Amino acid sequence: MTQSLTTEPSAPPSRPGPPIRPLPWRVPALSALSALPAWWPLALGLLLGLVGGTAYGLLATPRYTATSYVVAVPGAGVDAATALGFAQAYGRVATDRAVLTEARATAGMPVDELRAAVRSATSPDAPMVEITGTASSPDRAAAVSNAVANALTRTGNQAASSTGVQLSLFAPAFDPTEPTSPSLPLSVAVGVCAGGLVGGLALLAAPRGRRDPAFPGVPAPAAPSDPGDRGGSGGDRAEQSVPGPAAPATAPAATAPATAPAATAPAVTAAAKAAAAAAASVSAATGGGAAADKAPEERRRLGRRSAR
Repeated sequence: MTQSLTTEPSAPPSRPGPPIRPLPWRVPALSALSALPAWWPLALGLLLGLVGGTAYGLLATPRYTATSYVVAVPGAGVDAATALGFAQAYGRVATDRAVLTEARATAGMPVDELRAAVRSATSPDAPMVEITGTASSPDRAAAVSNAVANALTRTGNQAASSTGVQLSLFAPAFDPTEPTSPSLPLSVAVGVCAGGLVGGLALLAAPRGRRDPAFPGVPAPAAPSDPGDRGGSGGDRAEQSVPGPAAPATAPAATAPATAPAATAPAVTAAAKAAAAAAASVSAATGGGAAADKAPEERRRLGRRSAR
């Protein structure tokens, strides 16, 4: 019986890699920021906008607005369309230097400041000019509006004989009771919107976070193979080749030589027993290679006995 065992060589154990250490660039402030939720820039922007809008609405200097109206009255032989056209023209020159120079004495401020504090507007379907004055106090806002309206009326009436249109103060300005700006609800709404916009942009532009570079993983060392446990589940597998059973050999017929004398009855009985033993040994030889190897020797031994 021949057996050949083939064992796969086990891989040599690998050495573990170096330990991973944190990089020195991390600082406590960055670690604290990384612990916050990702939407913290948006929340911070909304909070700052709310605080800023509220502070502006409460602490800003109030501004008051007063409005007066000047109407263009057509003269004899002048239609309403002509008066409407002249009203549009007077509305454009209401903030001109000639009109403001005449109104600065009554308003009590220089021409440049008066131009910044006054604005004019006209109506497309009515011959009327609107004069609006703005100041930090109610009485001053009304005084500025009335001063410019009176100066415009005097300037326009100087050319009434040639234009056929006369200007008249239709409604003087009165002291306002409430400031027009700032409005606390409007300031809070604008602050929250601006803070949310800035916070959203910061959230989109902020980096997603810096991570430490990951080292490649080190495989665990392979377990050494157990040479005593071959063919099992934990050890190396062994390949075993066993030759197949040998074919049963046919015992040659035991024939006595022609020149041999006739065998006696005891000799025939012994030969029969030997033949039966040989057949039994031949049938047993099919179970392994060792029995098959001993069969020829047994047959030769039995043949010598039968010949005796």
